[in-house]
Amino acid sequence: MKLGFLTACLPQWDLPTIASWAAGHDYQALEVAVWPGSGGRDFEAAHLPVTTFGEREADATRGLFEQHGLALSALAYYENNLHPDPGRREEIRTHLKHAIDTAHLLGVPYVGTFVGRDWTRPIAENLAEAERVFPELVEYAGERDVRIIIENCVMEGWHPDGYPGNLAYSPELWEWMFDLGLYLNWDPSHLTWIGIDPVETIAPYIDRIVHAQAKDVQLRPADRQRYGHFGPAVDRSANPWDMGWWRYRVPGLGQVDWSGIIDRLYEHGYTGTLSVEHEDPVWGGSPEKVTQGLEIAHRTLRPLIF
Repeated sequence: MKLGFLTACLPQWDLPTIASWAAGHDYQALEVAVWPGSGGRDFEAAHLPVTTFGEREADATRGLFEQHGLALSALAYYENNLHPDPGRREEIRTHLKHAIDTAHLLGVPYVGTFVGRDWTRPIAENLAEAERVFPELVEYAGERDVRIIIENCVMEGWHPDGYPGNLAYSPELWEWMFDLGLYLNWDPSHLTWIGIDPVETIAPYIDRIVHAQAKDVQLRPADRQRYGHFGPAVDRSANPWDMGWWRYRVPGLGQVDWSGIIDRLYEHGYTGTLSVEHEDPVWGGSPEKVTQGLEIAHRTLRPLIF
């Protein structure tokens, strides 16, 4: 197992700067963000130009990672592949294919994205639409020796009422999406706040957990007593991503049982990357704060990884 992090937390830095910092702070891998640009949302960054990526860029990128002794674990483009606007959906589909092409050139086995959801339609219609949309993408990736991995983030901020905006949040949905040829970028933080024990999801699905993210979550039960599980209703428009009773933290500052998780991953033969996804509001806002957060995550996780 290798310890890495998702580069999206440092949109202001270029990839050489990130790689140098990661290697100098005992990280072993990077999950590289490949959005078309940065700044649209906190979790977006553009660290490889996948739209125009060719052999020259591939050689330079491989050289960068070899220079610093790092693995490139996956490319990350987490967008809504079932977006209700046809034009926007086609933009996302096209960029995802550019990411897959880039992964192929680099020999990277995984490209991460979301199933997503058309929030104007019920779940049953979305599942049927995904069954139409994804087989072509899975085939396109497979022809290039790439697997599409789906993060199990709820993406509640994509739905106007805070309901799931990414139909990949539960084991029930994982089993459905596995039948489409998709794999899992497993993240315990999302499971924790929706009431699923993440440790107990490892053994049944280990053959489809090919990449894992490390993000913690801090729960505030007293606030849940006011809002309920679905978060604020009256004041929801103020920030659609604020559920009012929990927040993301770097590993070690929330309720996730990292010792139990890593032990269970080892028990069932996981040999992939555990990639820190830094979305902690306390340790965010500037590169200095973000890197301090990454150091906290490293101190929490690195002693558990051999």
